[in-house]
Amino acid sequence: MEKKNLDWGKLTFTYQPTDYRYVANWEDGSWDDGELSTEPNVTMSESAGVLQYAQAVFEGLKAYTTKDGRIVTFRPDLNGERIERSAKRLVMPVFPKERFVEAVKQVVKANAAWVPPFGSGATLYLRPFEFGIGPVIGVAPAPSYQFRMFATPVGPYFPGGAVTPIRVKVSDYDRAAPVGTGDIKAGLNYAMSLRAIDEAHREGFNENFYLDSKTRTNLEETGGANIICIKGNKFITPKSNTILPSVTRRSLEVVAKDYLGLEVEERVVPFTELKEMDEIGVCGTAAVIAPVGEINDHGDVIKVPTGMEECGPVLKKLRDTLTGIQMCEIEAPEGWIVEIK
Repeated sequence: MEKKNLDWGKLTFTYQPTDYRYVANWEDGSWDDGELSTEPNVTMSESAGVLQYAQAVFEGLKAYTTKDGRIVTFRPDLNGERIERSAKRLVMPVFPKERFVEAVKQVVKANAAWVPPFGSGATLYLRPFEFGIGPVIGVAPAPSYQFRMFATPVGPYFPGGAVTPIRVKVSDYDRAAPVGTGDIKAGLNYAMSLRAIDEAHREGFNENFYLDSKTRTNLEETGGANIICIKGNKFITPKSNTILPSVTRRSLEVVAKDYLGLEVEERVVPFTELKEMDEIGVCGTAAVIAPVGEINDHGDVIKVPTGMEECGPVLKKLRDTLTGIQMCEIEAPEGWIVEIK
């Protein structure tokens, strides 16, 4: 299929409507059959649950064009499982994982011309989401829901892409309460981070590092990504019940252990230990891996040994291996790659 006439190499991480999206509705206890739609706009009551009480969950995943011209996606079943868990937490009907994966296939196939070509540095980003569309006024779950999934071609999440290290600051805000919603992908979590990221950007930082809200001594995650660290031969990630279980981070743990022979540790990471790390990065679907060069803790600057000029060697190898798997240049573990036919 002929690709759209876009300057793929200059795409940024911004929304651009494509031809089709998937829409399904839940009412009276069941989901309808769902269908592809060309309509990008949503019409709802002014009293819709999502507008009144932020009843919404979402996901993010990508589709890729391989070197031999195939189109594939990466571990969509894990995104389907995670949105199921997120929906349950906000008392929303579960859109089944099997239907989720099928919707991914339909949306990508219908928008095949929008999947960036191999080697362009761009990808097709998929945004599945579910929200309370029915009207409520008292604090209660909405009476009806809509599940949608759209696609948009995107470039790198951070300016400079994967090679330029980012600067982060330690946030004064709490990202999530100890028994709150930090471990699910709810829109309300990200709304709470907007002021913090706005302040960080105005101060010249790319992101925030959040500490645990109970003791404010342990590393948690950023506003939109998990944190990963390299210390000698160890791949270390913070462990907490308020951290979102990133599909990318879980995949990198397998890559680190089985492909690179690193020792994987998922444990509590005291913030003070960051000064002992050889490499630090953030990871997620949008960024894959972005190296961190400096961490500013209220004027006390931690300079990561790999510096601000380039990605550290281990993080680079991790990224190259994972993207090689995603692009089918490196053999993937069973079930990780789903081809769109």
